[in-house]
This record gives sequence, structure tokens and C-alpha cells, in this order.
Amino acid sequence: MHVTKLLAGATVALGLATAAVAADKTKVGFIYVGPIGDLGWSYEHNEGRLAVEEAYGDKVETVYQESVPEGADAERALTQMALQGADIIFTTSFGYMDPTINVAEKFPNVVFEHATGYKRADNVSTYSARFYEGRAVIGHIAGKMTKSNKIGYIASFPIPEVIRGINSAYIHARKANPDVEFSVVWVYTWFDPAKEGDAAKALIDQGIDVIMQHTDSTAPQAVAKDAGGVYTFGQASDMAAYAPMPRISSIIDNWAPYYVTRVGAVMDGTWQSVDTWDGIAPGMVKIGEMSDVIPEDVRAEAMAISDSIASGEYHPFTGPLNKQDGGAWLAEGETADDGTLAGMNFYVEGLTGSVPN
Repeated sequence: MHVTKLLAGATVALGLATAAVAADKTKVGFIYVGPIGDLGWSYEHNEGRLAVEEAYGDKVETVYQESVPEGADAERALTQMALQGADIIFTTSFGYMDPTINVAEKFPNVVFEHATGYKRADNVSTYSARFYEGRAVIGHIAGKMTKSNKIGYIASFPIPEVIRGINSAYIHARKANPDVEFSVVWVYTWFDPAKEGDAAKALIDQGIDVIMQHTDSTAPQAVAKDAGGVYTFGQASDMAAYAPMPRISSIIDNWAPYYVTRVGAVMDGTWQSVDTWDGIAPGMVKIGEMSDVIPEDVRAEAMAISDSIASGEYHPFTGPLNKQDGGAWLAEGETADDGTLAGMNFYVEGLTGSVPN
């Protein structure tokens, strides 16, 4: 009887101690639009989560939910995470914007960070990367590497982030090779290997020998590998499993330093609502290893573009540039302002097709 009471008391004490330890930890949540095994967008955000664990050890507890659809499902997932005691929640897709704002209003003591959106609140920050800087670099490579002068671009949704990338890649491919033509295929998904693979096949059937993508799976890489003689670029992460062919370089989204810094701000009480838009210079956008398939001079040119962007010497949107209809946009030497880039809803001159509504 006495032994039983002692054990019961120890269990209660242990439970209270565990609760106290848990209360001392900062709970960090992540909501992902795709699976962390996509080897693209969600994979790289999850690498950032792991960096938080490595940086802070037992001072933090991280939780995540993957493959959360944008919309009502996201709002439910966010609400549940907040109710479970998260101190800070990172919502990592554009379509989570309104769900993030809605849930943040209900949980004013929880901090939220929304990736690639533009709506903020006292407890909501926004953050994104200047992906268009990386696309300038790989656009140059694409223009130099195509033999057919036909480049395909698999696009997700017609939002400014994606349109900026298409324009930047085209501008720099065209500078490298004035005969280049772009074909853009809209798949209306961030992650759907079947749709992405079908889009890649359709482009290859049109004689395209370089494929770029703003979608998250490696399906286009697999299709290109099977086809042979088609070059691709990793999206969001290095996708190095497909190097040195067809993946000849990549854009890497390096979220880890940002996540470590922002979680640290919650822990030391200095967190404030801010908007962050970083690129190559701070290291949020990186260019993946360039395959030896790329000639040495082209690699050197690409790195020179990257370095000039990082130093501030060069802006990827520098005039003279016209809009698709031929209307003047940027004069000689003029650079695009952030407001125009943030709301970009038009193609530049030379691109065919129209931006979907």
C-alpha cells in the first residue's frame, strides 16, 4: 500500500516536472503546403525547422503539419496548432495569407510569420526571398545552353512572385541568346508530380530542350532524364539527385538563418512585426552547384551576374524594358521599384501568351 502511494506520488511529481520543462520551451510551429519529402519548397522550409532545433536544442520544441491545402483547411490547422500552445507559427505558402490573418486575430498572444504574402498585423510578420535574382542567373545559363532556342517554363499560379520569375528568366535568357523563345505552361498547383510531369512531357514534345519550373516536385527532372538531352534546374532546393544531368544548376531557398533569428527574437522578447524581402546578398537565395556540363565560360558569366546582383551593382530589372504590349516601362538605366515588382501582373516584351486572370 505504501509502495503504491509512493509510486503514485512520484508519478504526479514527474508529471508536474515534465510540464514545467515543457512550459520553459519555446514551441515553434510550421505549416507546409506540400510534403517535406518533395525535395523542393517544403523540404527546404523543413531544413530551416531542423536548423532551429540544432541552434536552440532543448530550449525549443518544433512541430509541423505537411500537405495542408490553402484555404479553410489551413485555418483549421493553424487554429489547432495555436490551441496546442505554439508560441510562433510559420505559414509557408502564399495561399495561407488570409487564414494566417484570421487566426492571428483570434490568438493575439501567438506570433505568426507568413511567407510570400503582404498582409501584416501586430502579431504577423511577412517574409519572402527575391527569387527573381536567382532566376536572372539561371536564365542566363538557360539561354546559353539551349540548342533549339526553345525554353519551357512550368508555372504554378499567376501571382506576382511567379510572374517576376518568368520575366527575369526570360530577360536574361534573351540577353544571352536573342533567338530564345519561351513557352509557359500554367499547372495551377504548387505540388502535383503528375501534372508537373505531364507539363514537362508536353514541352519536350514541342522541341524544348531546357525546362525551368516554379513548382515543387522533381517530376520534371525525372521526365527530362528519361527524355535525354534536356536541361533542367532545381527549384527551391538543389535537387542534386538529378545532377549532373539533367539538373545543371538550381535556385536554393535558404530559410534557416531567418528562422533561427526570428525564433531567437521570440525567445528574448525582441520580436516585432516586420516585412523581410532578401535575396542573394544576405544569402536567402543561393545558386546551386553548376554542373560540368555547363561550359566554363558560361559558369563564369553566371557567377559574375550573381556577384553583381549581390554587390548592388546590377538589378535584374534594369531598362530599357518594355511591357509585353510594347508600352514603355523602364528607360535606359532605370531600375524597377519594389512596389512595382511586388504587384507585378504583366509580361515583358517578347514573351508570348497572356498572364491568366
